[in-house]
Amino acid sequence: VQLVESGGGLVQAGGSLRLSCAASGRTFSSYTMGWFRQAPGNEREFVAAIWWTHAITYHSDSVKGRFTISRDNAKNTVYLQMNSLKPEDTAVYYCAARKGYCSGSECYGPQEYDYWGQGTQVTVSS
Repeated sequence: VQLVESGGGLVQAGGSLRLSCAASGRTFSSYTMGWFRQAPGNEREFVAAIWWTHAITYHSDSVKGRFTISRDNAKNTVYLQMNSLKPEDTAVYYCAARKGYCSGSECYGPQEYDYWGQGTQVTVSS
């Protein structure tokens, strides 16, 4: 399994970015795909997750209403649309894949995920 993130960069507060995660190596129809982030000195933090087939989504309270996770089956790609960015959103963002579906808080723990991408840096300036 290979997960490759792209789309990170430097943006001003209030701006938008869209992250992409290109997934390959198997069929992901029974997987949950997640986005996590990690700022320097902090633990890896759950951002959002989506069931690949049914598109059920979960978002952390800190990004709800600003970020949206989605997927494109034809392109085998998961997206994270990030709007109204804040300096505290600055972090390395990671894509992850979990065998099987999770529900609610079951999706939040990094240890629940089996595969990880290398990450993409997002920096929000004030």
